[in-house]
Amino acid sequence: MTSSSEGGSGPDPGSHLRVVQSPQKILRTRASLALVVLTLLLTAAQAVWLGVFDFTGALTFTGRITGAVLILASFTTLLGAAATLDHWFRNCFAYSGLVALIGAVAALVTNGMLLAETWRDGDSVSYPVRWGLLTAGSLWAVFALWRRSVTIPAPKRVAAAVLVSSGLALANFGYQHLYQPFQHGARPLITIDVGKPMLSKDRKRFAFPVDIRLENHSDVGFYVFGAEFHAMGERVPLTSKDRLRAQWRTDVGQPREFRERSPLSRREVHQPGQLVLAQPWMDPGDWIEANDSFVTRTVVQLPIGTPYDNLAFYATAEFGRKDRVGVEHFDKTTYSWRDGKAPHWATGVNVDCAIYHARVHESNAIDEHTRDPRYVTVYWQFSAHGVGVIDTITRNGEEDRQQSDAESRDMRSRYGLVDAGAGPVEQTLWEVKNR
Repeated sequence: MTSSSEGGSGPDPGSHLRVVQSPQKILRTRASLALVVLTLLLTAAQAVWLGVFDFTGALTFTGRITGAVLILASFTTLLGAAATLDHWFRNCFAYSGLVALIGAVAALVTNGMLLAETWRDGDSVSYPVRWGLLTAGSLWAVFALWRRSVTIPAPKRVAAAVLVSSGLALANFGYQHLYQPFQHGARPLITIDVGKPMLSKDRKRFAFPVDIRLENHSDVGFYVFGAEFHAMGERVPLTSKDRLRAQWRTDVGQPREFRERSPLSRREVHQPGQLVLAQPWMDPGDWIEANDSFVTRTVVQLPIGTPYDNLAFYATAEFGRKDRVGVEHFDKTTYSWRDGKAPHWATGVNVDCAIYHARVHESNAIDEHTRDPRYVTVYWQFSAHGVGVIDTITRNGEEDRQQSDAESRDMRSRYGLVDAGAGPVEQTLWEVKNR
């Protein structure tokens, strides 16, 4: 008698089959996992390092927003690293694969933007290489996680969320670092007010009180790199007949030094002015805040028998915007004729310089850490024919190199360097000398 279960009750031979992976495939899988997790962890560490510095110390509001975005990206990538391990081994969380993929996308966007920034502005090769490798690793992480058939509950919504968040991060980063929204112009205003001349008791001397006013009507503050005031004595002889046209042309073609201006006159014979008085009216490293003002007074004295017919007053200054550059304390003053070394383009012929030097800092953490240290050098120039202030920001040891026009424009734009001036304010001496 044959059993009714014969042929139908035995165990299924295929029920005990297991998919056995080759050692090579297991090794590749583990290497891929290690690369994904390592990339996400390194990205998180780099992003939080820069993000904290920017969030607490950036000079602009948008820079601090960039810091907050970097901190958020760090948290996202760190969460993505944990989700990657869960998705690969345990699957305790149903959507761990999706979280891992989002973390990888955040790492790719972050590293790509940092690579673009350091490639454009960085001085060291190591930083572009670092973020280039992390960008490549992030791209591999996205591909590896996508290939593992990550479950996406609502593809359209998730895709839209990822695209929107990545687009916002990219737009903010580009707005802060690539477009530089703080390009709107801002410049302090300097005015000179000359008071009535006063005679000394012995009537052998006279003096002009001069008020120098600095007004900042913009919404940003400024560091003062150099501020100078000088007065020039001018002789203005008159001819008894009209000057020749060729003499007019000669007047127009003559180069002028230190903002000197001469009239084109039929009778006046212009002569180069001579320096009467020069002095700084603000110290290097001082600053003026937004919507603030500053007033100082100086006095210009001359003997009553001075040979000059006119006095011309000038006040100029060099500034750096506080939303683009940070300035440390200026070192002690050095001098071109004593212990300081001034480049030939700063001294010229018969020109002396007082030299000021200070370390400057970038406006954001990314540039601060990826660019070589910069220093501002200010040259207060003076000679018998006038006074001027020029400044330059360079790496240490490059102060003597004269920058090209393009380099100078880029430097001034990057650090918000602006100059402002007033003058010449002309004052005739006839009335006071006739007393």
